[in-house]
Amino acid sequence: MEDPNIVKNNDQPLLQVSHLRTYFDKGRFRAVDDISFDIHKGEVFGLVGESGCGKTTTGRSIIGLYDISGGNVSFEGKLLRAGTLDYRNAIKAARVEYKHGSISKAELDKAVSSNLTKIKEAEALRHKGKFETKIQMIYQDPVSSLDPRMTIREIIAEGLRIRGVRDERQIGMTVAKALTRVGLLSEYADRYPHEFSGGQRQRIGIARAIIMNPQLIIADEPISALDVSIKAQVINLLNELRRDLGLTVLFIAHDLSVVKYFCDRIAVMYAGKIVELAPADELFAHPLHPYTRSLLSAVPLPDPHYERKRSRLTYQPEQAHDYTKEKPVMRQLTPTHSVWCNREEAAIYTRELEGDE
Repeated sequence: MEDPNIVKNNDQPLLQVSHLRTYFDKGRFRAVDDISFDIHKGEVFGLVGESGCGKTTTGRSIIGLYDISGGNVSFEGKLLRAGTLDYRNAIKAARVEYKHGSISKAELDKAVSSNLTKIKEAEALRHKGKFETKIQMIYQDPVSSLDPRMTIREIIAEGLRIRGVRDERQIGMTVAKALTRVGLLSEYADRYPHEFSGGQRQRIGIARAIIMNPQLIIADEPISALDVSIKAQVINLLNELRRDLGLTVLFIAHDLSVVKYFCDRIAVMYAGKIVELAPADELFAHPLHPYTRSLLSAVPLPDPHYERKRSRLTYQPEQAHDYTKEKPVMRQLTPTHSVWCNREEAAIYTRELEGDE
C-alpha cells in the first residue's frame, strides 16, 4: 500500500522518508513518531510546528546526527538510514509466540535469524558515510555551531580536508570562492567567529555547507536567531543559492510568514507527527487540521484593522477530536493535500474543500 502523504511525481524523489521514528529514553519519549514525506530535486520543503514538536529531530535523524528507531530514509533511490525497532519487536513477538506454543522452534529460529540479519544491515548503514557530502546542514545557532578556536578558513575547509583534499592552494581558493558566494569578503578567512555579527556567522555556516557541493541542504531554523532585517537577507541568499546551484532544501522553521514565501510544500508537525501536508499556497488558503488553523491564526499581519479583529485559535486535542471510535491516519483528501484524521473528519474536511471551490 502506498503512503498517502507522498505527492506523486514523474521524477524519483531525491529524498524519501518512510515511517520515520526517533525515540529516546528506551522508547519512552517519541520525538518523531511514524512520519513519511518525500522531497523532489529543486524543491523547498517546509517543516513547521511549535517548539518541541520534532522538527529539528527529524532533520538531525535524516542527516545521521541521531540514530533512528524505525522506518527508513532513502536518498537518490538508495537506502541511507534504517531503524531497527521493528526488527527487534518482531524477535520479541516471535519469542512470545513460541513460549505460548503458537510457533515451532524452527519457526522461531528462522524469525530470529532473519530479523538479526536485517538489524546488522541497518546498523552497517551508520558507518558507510556514502551520501554525507551530498547532504549538508545549516544550524539554528550561528554562534555555537562555529568553533571559536578555529579560523573561518579552517571551519569552512574542514569538510574538504575530511574528504581528502590536501592541496592548500586549492583549499584557499575554494574557501575564498565560498565566502564571496555568500556575500562575505575573502579576507575574512583568517579571522575568528567572535569577530563577526550573527548574520555574518550564519553566512559562514552557509558557506561551510555549500563548499561540499551538496544536493540537499537541511536548514534548521537558520533565521530564528537573527534580526528581522538580517532574516530577509539570509532568505534572499538561500533563494539565490537554490536557483544558481540547483539546491534542494528541507527548511525547518516556526515562522509561517517566511515559510509561505520560501517553500513549495509545507508539512505541519505536532507532537512528533505530521498532521497536514500540502503546497504552501493551498495550505494557507485552505487549512484543514485544527492545529494548522491555530498556527495560522497566530501569524501577525502589518494591518492594524485586521490585528484589532484577529482572534487567536487555541488547539486542544481532547476537544478538537473524538478518536474513541476510530484512530486517525494520514489520509490523502486531494492529490496534493493530506491530513491526519479519521474517516468522519476526512468527510468534513472534504466538504469544506468542495465548498471553498
